[in-house]
Amino acid sequence: MTMLAAPLRDPAPMLARALDEWGGRQDLWVFGYGSLIWRPDFDFAEQRPARVHGWHRALKMWSRINRGTPECPGLVFGMLSGGSCRGMVFRVEQAQVRQVLVNLWQREMAMGVYDPRWLPCHTDQGAVRALAFTLSRKSPSHTGELAEGEYRRIFAQARGIYGTTHDYARATFDELRRMGIHDRALGRLLSYAMQPGQKTEDFSTDAGNNAEPLRSPGPEGA
Repeated sequence: MTMLAAPLRDPAPMLARALDEWGGRQDLWVFGYGSLIWRPDFDFAEQRPARVHGWHRALKMWSRINRGTPECPGLVFGMLSGGSCRGMVFRVEQAQVRQVLVNLWQREMAMGVYDPRWLPCHTDQGAVRALAFTLSRKSPSHTGELAEGEYRRIFAQARGIYGTTHDYARATFDELRRMGIHDRALGRLLSYAMQPGQKTEDFSTDAGNNAEPLRSPGPEGA
């Protein structure tokens, strides 16, 4: 039996801080840029497409449980500093916030990898302040730069309790495209998984996620 790794940091104080910063007097906004977009797993009163400046979506976070194993790590999304990121904000009603945050911490913060931050998110109806799960480049869970061959190998081999890295990345790309967001960096990564002779798909349009600079970009990847 594979022993689960201990959390990098104790997530409990970070949850307590988030609850304190929320304050208990208003609804809560949560920004999703990965699986939260297509599988939020919490009740929300409203959702809006949104853009965050100063951060970008990147498939550069090791996943040794959900999308891989300790022997064959997979990848999930983190939000790294630089550029901009388009995703979705969800409004949680005040009465539900405490339980939603507890559930989000169980899902995204069990290993203490992400740095939760309150970020301004720009929507067509105006800016909102939302909780987002960001990743530090100093984190041991940050992959650093990966070569094309590494992405190919991970897409072909990495599988965890929730499925493959490739299926996770493709589900995110497809949901973003359904929203009218075409993430060029993610599309380029997905093109690496195609086999010789396979019909080419168009992964290349738009700039729904602008990295800094635009280069090939575990928790379940917010």
